Amino acid sequence: MAQKTVVVGMSGGVDSSVAALLLKEQGYRVIGLFMKNWEETDENGACTAEEDFEDVRRVCGLLDIPYYTVNFAREHMERVFSYFLEEYRAGRTPNPDVLCNREIKFGPFKRYAKELGADLIATGHYCGISHENGVHRLLKARDENKDQTYFLNQLSQEQLDGVLFPLAELPKSEVRALALKNGLATAKKKDSTGICFIGERNFRKFLQTYLPARPGKILTLDGREAGEHLGLMYYTIGQRRGLDLGGKKGEDGRWFVVRKDLEKNVLYVSHGDERPLYSDGCFVEGMNFIPFPPSEREFLCKAKFRYRQSEQDVRVTRTGERSLKIVFGQPQRAVTEGQYAVLYDETQCLGGGVITGTFSDGRKWE
Repeated sequence: MAQKTVVVGMSGGVDSSVAALLLKEQGYRVIGLFMKNWEETDENGACTAEEDFEDVRRVCGLLDIPYYTVNFAREHMERVFSYFLEEYRAGRTPNPDVLCNREIKFGPFKRYAKELGADLIATGHYCGISHENGVHRLLKARDENKDQTYFLNQLSQEQLDGVLFPLAELPKSEVRALALKNGLATAKKKDSTGICFIGERNFRKFLQTYLPARPGKILTLDGREAGEHLGLMYYTIGQRRGLDLGGKKGEDGRWFVVRKDLEKNVLYVSHGDERPLYSDGCFVEGMNFIPFPPSEREFLCKAKFRYRQSEQDVRVTRTGERSLKIVFGQPQRAVTEGQYAVLYDETQCLGGGVITGTFSDGRKWE
């Protein structure tokens, strides 16, 4: 049987490095491919992409595998970053990592990998996958704390075809240990956090470069003026820090954001009372089902409304081909427009869509 070629998306981090190591040990012909999706330097004048590519070069050299780099900065700007700005301009809080996976990592990247002779592609995501009779299912990772299926909820069957996730069964600690044992340059490299193209930069300064700030009033829900905001785009529902409203953290609690009125340019806050943050359900558009839509119009499952959240019981009603109404088993805190509602069963990710609104009607279901 001919040796199969796998092109691995190499980020310069420990996860993709170990993914390449494992695939080589499994007998595949492995090729590393580094994507440059952002052209700018950070506020210190450093280009993190250059540092990351140097780590890719070191790892691939040690593993004795060929490696290439490809520039998708234009595609990223057109398909991901423009959406990111559009959503912030509209007062929502987007998740560009989800879009980057759909529009870049499993789009142009996959096509480029085929040009390099790939039979399969692989990434260092913590998730699993099954390929049976032409149906591709996205499975949860063994390490629940690292499971990244949330970020892959928009992938199509075509995009999941021919994909491997070598880290599906490994806890992060074991990935680090494997990297150390094999002398990989990325073994002790810190995990990247936040939005990839912003990096460690000040978020407000970064956003201000692209969107003009519109300061306005901060009001309490009963209409009292509490202060002035710097621009609605800088705040998200449930946010506690950076409001500059003073007040003690003691018996009265802290200030936090509960609502944004884009038309009037008003930021609404609450002090101590978190009840306004809770909702009983949400509406979803752009739903992508994995592997395909269910036959039932209404069904029960689990859901996440942000990445760092445990799965919640929900009742889902399909209101259109790609739209849902989701009723929560228990009221949920700070469900935010622009983020993704992602559905799950016991073993797999069932897909997800963008949250377009929430509702509170006090009704519950058993």
